[in-house]
Amino acid sequence: MADLANGLQEKKTDKELYSYQKGAIQEVFEKFDSAPDDYHLLYQLPTGGGKTVIFSELVRQYLKNHKKKVLVMTHRVELCNQTSKMLTSFGVDNKVVNSTANLDDQDNYVCFVAMVETLNNRLNDDMLDISDVGLVIIDEAHYNSFNKLFKFFSNSFILGVTATPLSSNKNLPMKGNYNELIAGESIGSLIENEFLARAEVFQYDMGLTSLEVGSNGDYTVKSSEDLYSSPAMLEKLLEAYKKHSNGKKTLIFNNGINTSIHVYHTFDAAGLPVRHLDNTATKKQRKEILQWFKETPDAILTSVSILTTGFDEPTIDTIILNRATKSLTLYYQMIGRGSRILNNKSSFKVIDLGNNYYRFGPWGADLDWQAIFNNPNFYMDRLQDDEEIEAHFRHEMSEEVRAEFAKSEEVYFDIKATYIKATSTGESSKVVLERSIEQHAYICIENSEDVYDAIALAKMLDQDIDNRIQTYAKCISRSTFNFLHWLKDDYKKKLNAYLRANFDTVFEQIHGYPPED
Repeated sequence: MADLANGLQEKKTDKELYSYQKGAIQEVFEKFDSAPDDYHLLYQLPTGGGKTVIFSELVRQYLKNHKKKVLVMTHRVELCNQTSKMLTSFGVDNKVVNSTANLDDQDNYVCFVAMVETLNNRLNDDMLDISDVGLVIIDEAHYNSFNKLFKFFSNSFILGVTATPLSSNKNLPMKGNYNELIAGESIGSLIENEFLARAEVFQYDMGLTSLEVGSNGDYTVKSSEDLYSSPAMLEKLLEAYKKHSNGKKTLIFNNGINTSIHVYHTFDAAGLPVRHLDNTATKKQRKEILQWFKETPDAILTSVSILTTGFDEPTIDTIILNRATKSLTLYYQMIGRGSRILNNKSSFKVIDLGNNYYRFGPWGADLDWQAIFNNPNFYMDRLQDDEEIEAHFRHEMSEEVRAEFAKSEEVYFDIKATYIKATSTGESSKVVLERSIEQHAYICIENSEDVYDAIALAKMLDQDIDNRIQTYAKCISRSTFNFLHWLKDDYKKKLNAYLRANFDTVFEQIHGYPPED
């Protein structure tokens, strides 16, 4: 075995550990001293709290006081390289076990950093000696890809670290692989003590009932792309960006490459500085894009999952969730990309276009991680589904459209309440849309001088009509694409016909005098 003195060099980092980080290291070493050698411990700390710093110092101290080797596992090659550099900065000489690594000199190292799939191949081929590994650290431990490697380390102390101790697969809870959870500093505490930036959330009410849930328990890429690549959703995204983040460095998360590409073209056509990044980019392309993003103050980067972990850019001002997710872990990972603090940055913005805030609550809420670790299904089963969330929505016109109806005190029409009242008295459900058309016609006429003005205003009601049609379709339990398309088209035709036929009469009812010829 290599001389441990050769595995430790002079510490090359100027990073000073904070009190909570030192406390975490002490807690872990207390478990080393009291628990069995094959104990599995899980440590939770929010994104931005410095998990890599903590376990790098932990490795340094472990190697100094134990005659055993250390293995650090990651799930992505970028994290593998970042971890290796951090360990080196803490004076820990280490070897990266990647697909091209020559392991002939493995006896010269007491610390290895490996990506999960490469490590699995090397161990199955018996190419890496792990007989003297006393400590295994698993970064981003909530990923289930690590589980297949536990069999190789039956005699090692395993330390999993994660921001969210909730398995990516509800059928494989983390409690099945770890004996105990140590919950670290909360997001609220880190914000209060100025270690993390505070999130300012702008929540949009989104109609998501067209989304489908896949076998992994999250929304499918196909249904997400069908919804988020539509012109209406792209327009809403651009509108939200311009309202809350115009000219600010912005990172957009999408569920699907096609959606991200559509977002790129939408923002590019608007003359905005935007780039697109997904996992098909080469290392050179990725490096160039991320360097551009770092150096450009008003850069907009639209992406697909690839930047949820292992990506740190403290200059980010705004995170846009242009997607919905049922994964609490992903929700926290995405928002966490904006939480890095700077001297002139104490807060960042989150624009939520996926009802995620309604689903999970505020980022940084005081979650009971111990309860979630012990009873993950109980927590997940209590989350509201999309219909429950949307049942509380009240559609509001955009500020621009509402301004065109300034003479109307109220423009809202409750489709659901009208439906319930009509059907409870034995009326046909068709009267619901008839009354909706009458109300739309009324506010158009109320804000017009002649029928042509009214018809022009009616054209601005597209989103309002769409919302009413979708609500009506839910009431009658019919929501196929073709049916909704026909219903909306029919609604618009009947609204225009009503305006032409009844403008003079309604105008006189409103004003007390007939319109001018």
